[in-house]
Amino acid sequence: MNKILIAVDDTKSSKEIFAKCTHICKCMAPEEIILLYVEKFAGRSLMDEMLGDAELSTLQEVVQGTEFKEAMDEKAEKILNFYKGALEERSPVPNIRTMVKTGIPAETIVQTAKDEDVSMIIIGSRGKRVSHLFMGSVSREVANTADRPVMIVK
Repeated sequence: MNKILIAVDDTKSSKEIFAKCTHICKCMAPEEIILLYVEKFAGRSLMDEMLGDAELSTLQEVVQGTEFKEAMDEKAEKILNFYKGALEERSPVPNIRTMVKTGIPAETIVQTAKDEDVSMIIIGSRGKRVSHLFMGSVSREVANTADRPVMIVK
């Protein structure tokens, strides 16, 4: 197993499953673990459906360099440092790299996995969705669209 990508966020369920991820990674002994946090511009899941690539790109350009973007970046770094620290507490520790990307979470996770040529994607089964009908939709979409193995941890 060369590289493993672990998609993380700031939800309680993500923190709860991370201990399982560290045990899984230890067993697989990857050379590198990539921790990926995907920033979103809005909390509502409908935003993903309403905005196309061009609109999201324009929105990214507009917020670049603003206090809002700085706050998003600070939050992302704090979250990634938390998970990186949790991984570093375990030994042996492979190379750990953190990434912050902006976009639609499922698409961004799958594209990053391709770009980085990871061997496996690990993702939690639940994110920030409010309704039980939507819970796990990001992980389902990643599993359905990825061209490499996806482990959904519950």
